[in-house]
Amino acid sequence: MPKHEIRVPTLPESVTDATVLNWQKQEGDPVQRDENLLDLETDKVVLEVPSPIDGVLVEIRAQEGDLVEADDVLAIIQPGKSAIRKNTMPQAQDQGEPHPGTVTTKAPVLTPAVRRLVKELKLDPADIPGSGKDGRILKSDVMAYLDKQTSIKDPDAETVASTLDSTEMPADSPAEQRVPMSRLRARIAERLVQAQQTAAILTTFNEVNLQAVSDLRAQYRDRFEKSHGVRLGFMSFFVKATIESLKKFPLLNASVDGTDIVYHGYYDIGIAVGSPRGLVVPILRNADELSFADIEKAIRQYGQKAQDGSLSYEELSGGTFTISNGGVYGSMLSTPILNPPQSGILGMHNIIQRPVAENGEVVIRPMMYLALSYDHRIVDGKDAVQFLVSIKQNLEDPARLLLDI
Repeated sequence: MPKHEIRVPTLPESVTDATVLNWQKQEGDPVQRDENLLDLETDKVVLEVPSPIDGVLVEIRAQEGDLVEADDVLAIIQPGKSAIRKNTMPQAQDQGEPHPGTVTTKAPVLTPAVRRLVKELKLDPADIPGSGKDGRILKSDVMAYLDKQTSIKDPDAETVASTLDSTEMPADSPAEQRVPMSRLRARIAERLVQAQQTAAILTTFNEVNLQAVSDLRAQYRDRFEKSHGVRLGFMSFFVKATIESLKKFPLLNASVDGTDIVYHGYYDIGIAVGSPRGLVVPILRNADELSFADIEKAIRQYGQKAQDGSLSYEELSGGTFTISNGGVYGSMLSTPILNPPQSGILGMHNIIQRPVAENGEVVIRPMMYLALSYDHRIVDGKDAVQFLVSIKQNLEDPARLLLDI
């Protein structure tokens, strides 16, 4: 029976190559159809490469760290039955044949990001309870496992700690460590530099009183969650407010292509999300057609996928405008950088109870600073300021979002 070549799958447009992140199988290992052989890292996501057949992995041609392109040969598989896993054979020899009633334990299901994490930390996935679908181990499960292990005191831990405290570091200890950037981190760096070199970025600021939004959330929080199965957060209000303002100021939803301005008749809003590998920006497609509940569900799903490393190319590609919420990390004020070729990005910040003047009196209100960075090549300062004021008005009077005024 002829051997089967495992090749790099077709990569999406604008992605030219990938890096072999890590192999899940070694030469001589039996493999089953649809079982993951290796992970490929691109500048956007981590791809799993499954085996299309049952057989034995007889040759690996691309090593971890190698740069590969679409259709390059990664490995060779000899077709055939592979029902018995290689790592179960010694157990059968040592303990004899399993009893007919014995239940075989399935290997834990890991996402690429978690697989890389347990490898770096030298953990046994079998020891980590998975809380995801079908027992899938999530990054939060690994963190919980580590916290639990840390809480179990080692009898010698205090002795070791006191020894380290009282002993100076050896003279030959490395004072610095050099590690290569991940593909995602390198791509982020490249795009940030590109944005600053190609766009005339300017930032305008304002502040918004979120009392009306807070009151709405408090009034309908329980009913909303009961009806839709998702929490009513602030982000859906900001997405809705942004879209209504983009309709009034279409240049903020446009992009530059050479000497042309491309106006987009749709609203694909990017939501910046932190992940273990760096910042990613999944896209809410046709966000103007989504309800508050749809937006909240999509953002929650993207947040989980970002942690798991399971976002797809389609979910990360495109976008006409971006919203970044640095407030979740405690940021008071920042100047967000454009996501090329977009012409605008809205920066949200921390909500602080601050004294403000209302009707001649000083009252305490939940206030947030807003920042809008824009491409001054096509967006005038007047339009940028008015756009941000429009967002502010939509949030301070949320009825505008429902009445389309």
